[in-house]
Amino acid sequence: MAMKVKNKDSGKLRIGDDWNAIRIIALSQSNPLKAIAEFVENSIDAQAKTITITRGREHGAHYLSIKDDGDGVPRDANGLPDFKYVATHICDSIKRHLKADGNGTGLQGEFGIGLLSFWTVGDNLTMTSTGTDQRAYQMTMNKGDSRYEVSPRRVLFAEKGTELKISPLLEGIRTLSGEKIQWYLASELRDRIRDAKVRVTVIDKLARKQYAVEPRQFEGRLLHRLPAVRTVYGDSYAELYLAEPDETARVALTRAGTRVIEDLSTLPGLEHSPWASRFVQGLVDVPFLNLTPGTRSGIIQDERFAALITALIPLETHVKILIDEQQRAEEEQASQQSLKAIQKAFHEAMLALPREEYDWFDVQGRAYQEGGAAKSSVSGIADGTDLDDVLPGLPESGPTESRQRQFFDYAGPLFSVVVSPAASTTPLNETRKFRALPRDRSRRRVVDDLQFAWQMLEGEGALQGVTDQEVEYRAPAVPGLARLRVTVTQRDIICTAEALITVTDSLAAALSPAVVNTRGLPGYTFERSAGELWRCRFDADRNIIVVNSGHRDFVFATRNRSLQLRYLVRLYVKELVLKNFAGASAEQLLERMIELSLYAEEKLKSG
Repeated sequence: MAMKVKNKDSGKLRIGDDWNAIRIIALSQSNPLKAIAEFVENSIDAQAKTITITRGREHGAHYLSIKDDGDGVPRDANGLPDFKYVATHICDSIKRHLKADGNGTGLQGEFGIGLLSFWTVGDNLTMTSTGTDQRAYQMTMNKGDSRYEVSPRRVLFAEKGTELKISPLLEGIRTLSGEKIQWYLASELRDRIRDAKVRVTVIDKLARKQYAVEPRQFEGRLLHRLPAVRTVYGDSYAELYLAEPDETARVALTRAGTRVIEDLSTLPGLEHSPWASRFVQGLVDVPFLNLTPGTRSGIIQDERFAALITALIPLETHVKILIDEQQRAEEEQASQQSLKAIQKAFHEAMLALPREEYDWFDVQGRAYQEGGAAKSSVSGIADGTDLDDVLPGLPESGPTESRQRQFFDYAGPLFSVVVSPAASTTPLNETRKFRALPRDRSRRRVVDDLQFAWQMLEGEGALQGVTDQEVEYRAPAVPGLARLRVTVTQRDIICTAEALITVTDSLAAALSPAVVNTRGLPGYTFERSAGELWRCRFDADRNIIVVNSGHRDFVFATRNRSLQLRYLVRLYVKELVLKNFAGASAEQLLERMIELSLYAEEKLKSG
């Protein structure tokens, strides 16, 4: 005979220990700054226009007070502040009932537990408000105590609004400065303060400073015409700014103007671009999300949160396109700046190297034309070419320029001098000319009141014209290394520079004729060929160097701009040496690469 199954038992959940539940709720707020923000929000909900937060010390105890000019604590039937309701209706917020009745527009609280968060700030709470009899009343609560007391408070004048005072503060937050409170509230309550047009002031009596809480201003370019974020539960508002990448850039998640999550990319399903790109900062305000009641700094991942994730997809796609466009623009600008730096470095290197051995720059094909065209010499250098004319910086004005231009470009006092060439190779018993190039601080040529003095510091050889700007050196009959020095004097200013000369009897083997190319230093462009081994190649038709941006060396070099510049200079050296010393042996090419790299990178560093 089958046994009858007993009916299933059922019932409702209930609190077994009310006081233990209150303790758990009171200690659930782990951030004292969040607790202070909740007190300020209560004042905003009470229609306050002025809120003053004071940090100080009284009778040896640290305290914190929040005072406002709002409507105060709601009154009971006798016209007195209804402290009893506040203390005995935990988790049954008045604001929640107002929202349910349709009268709570703009109110933020809904759980009725915000006042309990004073446990994470200090030991004792005193809350003061006025009744219709214009007298002040106060309620006191103590941390860890289930009792509360309400009593009249003797004051000279009863003021409108509410004053909340916590004292003494917990040991761990006594160092919480007024400045930290100001910065936190400026971000946490940014839109609430701005929309309510409330003035929040933090007075730090311990530091003797006063701060006005100004809603945080985001950096970057405000993005307009963003795709709408709509769900069946309501619409969301996005305020996003596109700026330079910064590790501190975050997009916050807010609800009704109060920040809930500092970084949107920490939420499940949003750990990707654009939220994690660090190019975007701002906020996404979602009024329909459900918050975790204890901390009010978490999201319940229910169907409302899932709807938000789906609704954000069009916005994400749009912002990612804007980020890609900005990255391309930044890469183009960085490429232009890098090319300018590379050109400057090579131009400077040309002053240090023998011009007849390096003929690929168009600057060596420009003559200083004054009354006629220049003739080209056998080495590919135009007769009359002055490399100093193409130095970076402001050149000295030409004779055909206006008086105004001459006035503003007039060279200043002597600042530095270089010798061109600063390193060269000369056959035995042959001559070579060296020239001193004086400059001012802006790298303009200095020509007035100059005196020159050349001397041999090391090695052998003879100098002719030692008091002229240009000196002629005659090499000795034996190989060796010679060092020249020029001293340039302008009144009481003295500058010096040196040049090294290698005297050799095997110059023919050391030098290869250069291919003359007056199209100038080539530009460069990127081509991503990941997995291929080539680093760069020279496109002669377009006169550009194609750099493989997918090569592991380039990826390594992009760690910082300085390293990337040095990498690009070495690619330039490789291509220019191969192009201009065609037919030379491998040993000669390597020698040229070392020589050119040394001087170009040194000028790049100094620039």
